[in-house]
Amino acid sequence: MAKSPEQEHPQNAFGWAATDTSGKISPFNFSRREPGNEDVAVKILYCGVCHSDLHTAKNEWGFTNYPVVPGHEIVGQVTKVGSNVTKFRVGDRVGVGVIVGSCTTCDACKQDLENYCSKVIFTYNSIDKDGTKTYGGYADSVVVDQRFVLRYPDNLPPDSGAPLLCAGITVYSPMKYYGMTEPGKHLGVAGLGGLGHVAVKFGKAFGLKVTVISTSSKKEDEAIKKLGADSFLLSSDPAKMNAAVGTMDFIIDTVAAVHPLPPLISLLKLNGKLITVGLPEKPLELPIFPLVLGRKLVGGSNIGGMKETQEMLDFCAKNNITVDIELIKMDYINTAFERLTKSDVRYRFVVDVANSLPK
Repeated sequence: MAKSPEQEHPQNAFGWAATDTSGKISPFNFSRREPGNEDVAVKILYCGVCHSDLHTAKNEWGFTNYPVVPGHEIVGQVTKVGSNVTKFRVGDRVGVGVIVGSCTTCDACKQDLENYCSKVIFTYNSIDKDGTKTYGGYADSVVVDQRFVLRYPDNLPPDSGAPLLCAGITVYSPMKYYGMTEPGKHLGVAGLGGLGHVAVKFGKAFGLKVTVISTSSKKEDEAIKKLGADSFLLSSDPAKMNAAVGTMDFIIDTVAAVHPLPPLISLLKLNGKLITVGLPEKPLELPIFPLVLGRKLVGGSNIGGMKETQEMLDFCAKNNITVDIELIKMDYINTAFERLTKSDVRYRFVVDVANSLPK
């Protein structure tokens, strides 16, 4: 007979879980494993709220295994380390992102691309190596193999830096891989949400000319005056879109809703690249003619490996890049989910986990 979440492991844990497709988050008692030789035990201080948390809580992608404790943008403090742990000591501030395990031996893992391992273990809603379910950062603690724990820079704020562990690496990795780092090149950022606003900040730090592409004219002031974009393109204005045809070297498409790709492809120069990182619920139509006639590329990217994620955190610390957040307590999470559905957040919710625990 299968053990209950409270009985699976020796260490008692407390968190907040969704138990059905309503996606409603409520208090949840479960357990964590005793740290093994390679493990790091972490007291969770802050956890960002990712759109993936909402999709998973409501089973919108079709593979949620309830109960699910979401959260994969975790910043915390080390409370215990295993005997073989060399990277971390008790008291260190650390980060835990989207993944907590992989096979470590395949070609992807050997290239420090654990995120593309066929046996990757996600921080929540996944099956760990011992056969038990993984539970995420909407909780008081987590135990993670040291390979999948990140050194969190001292000068990076723990609250506004937390979403970098998913939102940050999700845009940083493709920008590096697809060459979106050459100063003076023109980058379009489609969608100005949690991912998009970080892409703008990275683009400016890399020395790019950055144009925000959005369906909402209300975001123009935010894009230019607050985030430092060079220009703003209203994608619902045919005249302005037509004037911008063939002007961009790259576009990073962060839109998570179903949307047409041809207008974005038309903005690219010869050899331009459109890289998608949003995850719409339904397939998008991809016209081939403009790709062939302009030698254009449409690609994708999925977070990043551990080495690159650490590089991204260090880059953010060096360049004073943080995420624009709204700090909340866990008792607000269901309202936050409702607002997230309406894109009513600038630009990321972060849960103050440590101060949300029952006294």
